Amino acid sequence: MAKKINFLKKIKDFIYKNRKQKIVKNKDKKKIRFSFFTKAKVNPIIVPKEENHWEAWQTFNPAAIVLQDKVHFLYRAIGFDGVSRFGYAKSNDGFKIRERLNYPVFEHQTKNSFNINSFFSGGSFSGAEDPRIVRVDNEDRLYLTYTACDGGLRVGLSSIKVADFLAKRWRWKKPQIISPPGQTHKNWVIFPEKINGYYAILHSISPKISISFRESLEFEDGEYVESYYNGNGWKNASWEFYVRGVGPPPLKTRLGWLVFYHALQKNDWWKYKVGVMILDLNNPEKILYKIKEPVLQPDKKYEHNGFKPGIIYVSGAVVKDGQLLVYYGAADSYIGVAYANLEKFLKQIEKDIQPQLLSTTLKKKHYDD
Repeated sequence: MAKKINFLKKIKDFIYKNRKQKIVKNKDKKKIRFSFFTKAKVNPIIVPKEENHWEAWQTFNPAAIVLQDKVHFLYRAIGFDGVSRFGYAKSNDGFKIRERLNYPVFEHQTKNSFNINSFFSGGSFSGAEDPRIVRVDNEDRLYLTYTACDGGLRVGLSSIKVADFLAKRWRWKKPQIISPPGQTHKNWVIFPEKINGYYAILHSISPKISISFRESLEFEDGEYVESYYNGNGWKNASWEFYVRGVGPPPLKTRLGWLVFYHALQKNDWWKYKVGVMILDLNNPEKILYKIKEPVLQPDKKYEHNGFKPGIIYVSGAVVKDGQLLVYYGAADSYIGVAYANLEKFLKQIEKDIQPQLLSTTLKKKHYDD
């Protein structure tokens, strides 16, 4: 095990040293007419802590949910042993971290202690990746989907009672693998409401929107969601050369289901950029709106200097006090937040204004003590 950890650390050190990218700024400010999101001055809001062995290297790709008017986070963390786990943090206002536990709150146990696909997926060699958390129709449970490094990269599903989550009693239900063996699947999310009386799992957006409608989120042994994904950009796509997958669980708005997704642009293939689409409330396999340009893209130092430079990965989104807050992993190493007024955001979608990102400067102080 020690040899594997040392080998992994050498690879990480090499990547950090050689993969820093030059940030290209848009100097033609006259072209910036509108903005969808503003990146917070307090970014990054969560950074690795060397004193905690399990999150000493990377903290990124958070799930987020509002409960009791507080924003609760489960975030992916990687430490000295190379295992990916989930940590917990909480914010009163959605920006400043007021509580952060010094121990992991969720682990996915596997027999195989080394998974090379997991390393290239984010820097770990086993465990659980990229959590998404959701409450369906005010049920007394929260549902967690994530990438399980279990016989490859597959989709895991677990749940916890809301009361236990709030009390920090981490009594997670035994995880189930819900994607088929021998296939690579990631980025599956559950809708926060039943649709026409059924639970809905969004499991692919390319080549088409694909949703599994189920009477229950309980799976029998050997029962899986059959899914197909190819990543090719959609027909007549404006910038999506390659589609990576969906971001946070959909948010219900007056226009429809708000869905964020990640894609690569042909002339910017090394950057993850974030797009937005609106799905029909009653028939979410139908796209009503799709913005012509990315609404988030990497342009800050902390988004370019990390394990994967140029990566913005939105995995959590909430609405709080009329603000749309999106939480993202930056360079697979840190966590940032961007925000917008929700109603203004929806009006811009209706008008189909080509968005530009307004970024604020980075403060040196971190609010994760």
